[in-house]
Amino acid sequence: MEARQVQFKKELKIELQKYSFKHDDEILNMFDIYYNLLIEKSKQFNLTAITEQSEIIVKHFIDSLLAEKKISEQAYLIDIGSGAGLPAIPLKIIKNNLKVVAVDSVNKKVNFINEVAQKLQLKDFRAIHTRSEDLAHELNYRECFDVAVSRAVAKLNVLCEYALPFLKIGGIMIAYKSVEANTELLEAKTAISKLGGELIEIEQFQLGEMCRALVIIKKRKQTPANFPRTLNKPRTNPIC
Repeated sequence: MEARQVQFKKELKIELQKYSFKHDDEILNMFDIYYNLLIEKSKQFNLTAITEQSEIIVKHFIDSLLAEKKISEQAYLIDIGSGAGLPAIPLKIIKNNLKVVAVDSVNKKVNFINEVAQKLQLKDFRAIHTRSEDLAHELNYRECFDVAVSRAVAKLNVLCEYALPFLKIGGIMIAYKSVEANTELLEAKTAISKLGGELIEIEQFQLGEMCRALVIIKKRKQTPANFPRTLNKPRTNPIC
């Protein structure tokens, strides 16, 4: 095993232990493969601006896993605006029984996610090239999911319109937010209520110098059929 790989696995294991995440050899190997692909493909097109090993481990991998304890072992999960597969791939590595759909509107990113999934032999995992506001109107995806996650995609009032239509009643939306979470919540109160959700909690974490807030919203009632609006309206004319 080369020195870089040994150092990567050692550093990752320390961070996984710190947050009580699983860290057996298979998990460490899978993250190492993912890391190498992420670095390699980022040289070809924009997957991540973070390229330093320690920062990728903490700011991408550990950050993605912070929601792990909120998600049941066999949940059906959708990752909206998955980008480089974050948080979907780290969550799937740790919770192998998850059934996962990752959605992104950029085809190169979707191709990358599917390549990683193939290399890691992830079962019940696929990435789809589409806009989430279009997919949410398809019968096979609307109000079918137990969990919707999203990281660094949109303000909360916009994100609720993307995510809540995918959830079955009783499902949860987990939004990865910064210290601005409380401000965004004030702006999103109407959207949460109108789309059938209810705020459950905000959990905060400190990752080095980075503060992460997980906003947990539960789906209490069916989302009206006209949501989400298409043609980018959730962003250009957010629910207020």
